[in-house]
Amino acid sequence: MATKQEMAELDQMETGSNHPSLEAVGYNINRGTSKMGLHTVEVSSIIRPGSLIPLPPPPTTGTATAADVEKGATSADQWGKNMQRWRNDNIDIGKADPGGPGICAFILTLFSFLLILATFPLSLCFSVKVVQEYERAVIFRLGRLLKGGARGPGIFFIVPCIDTYRKVDLRTVSFDVPPQEILSRDSVTVAVDAVVYYRVQNPTIAVSNVENFSHSTRLLAATTLRNVLGTKNLAEILSERETISHTMQSSLDEATDPWGVKVERVEIKDVRLPVQLQRAMAAEAEAAREARAKVIAAEGEQKASRALRDAAEVIAESPAALQLRYLQTLNTISAEKNSTIIFPLPIDILKHFIKPSKVDKYDL
Repeated sequence: MATKQEMAELDQMETGSNHPSLEAVGYNINRGTSKMGLHTVEVSSIIRPGSLIPLPPPPTTGTATAADVEKGATSADQWGKNMQRWRNDNIDIGKADPGGPGICAFILTLFSFLLILATFPLSLCFSVKVVQEYERAVIFRLGRLLKGGARGPGIFFIVPCIDTYRKVDLRTVSFDVPPQEILSRDSVTVAVDAVVYYRVQNPTIAVSNVENFSHSTRLLAATTLRNVLGTKNLAEILSERETISHTMQSSLDEATDPWGVKVERVEIKDVRLPVQLQRAMAAEAEAAREARAKVIAAEGEQKASRALRDAAEVIAESPAALQLRYLQTLNTISAEKNSTIIFPLPIDILKHFIKPSKVDKYDL
């Protein structure tokens, strides 16, 4: 509907505008009445005689407003046509706002309240509702979301004939993601399943923005699990479960925020490998363990030989040490096997019975 200020601006155009950017432009304004009885305004532009300021070329597309004309952005002809269209579209002809409740809604609401009063106190059984501490109620009146947000916890009232409501549970809900057959980045097929924990943080958005937020979250979790693990190698999937869980939680939380859902935690439960791959990995691990065992045994023998060489050097410096070693060995053997008697014979005694070789004689 045209305001008084806008009509005053049109009247000023009839007498001529003092705006510096429109000095060269005049307007012809024709007022009339359409067939439907609506007041119409037709505006056309003219060039005042003696003016040296040319008009800009008419735009091919777009809608010009009064603000654009004041800035000199569009031509007066196009502005006049759009102004007429705007005037006709915004004239108040007494019809209701399509965005608000109409007369039928008002009548039904009034009838419902009269019915409640007529059947009082029996109507309280249908009007009074209770939600638990962990629940909220989203109320719709004649299909429209009732102002004030979700109701609860505790008692709230509804109009039985025109109100409908839906309870939403705010507690944390957990569900298992079905095992997903995933092809990793290094072309290994694995089956992975996970568990997701989420809760509703905005009941109104959860009811009005998505048909079934629980089912949608489950499908999105399965898809996100496949997308995230498809970018990882098998070694990363087996060793970086915590990082993968955090990445999935961030992605799911961002995607479900417009649904009023908060994803609190994601955990990878199990990673199942094919049987052949398990055997191959087991054989590889066994071979690696055997190789490490052989290396460790060789290092032990090397260290033992060095210790024996140092011990031989110490014994060679003191001949009595060898006799003490003999006695210690006899003591150890006698403690374990009492029926066995071992008498050590020094090698030096046998030297006198061994014939020296020719080489030894020459050396002497």
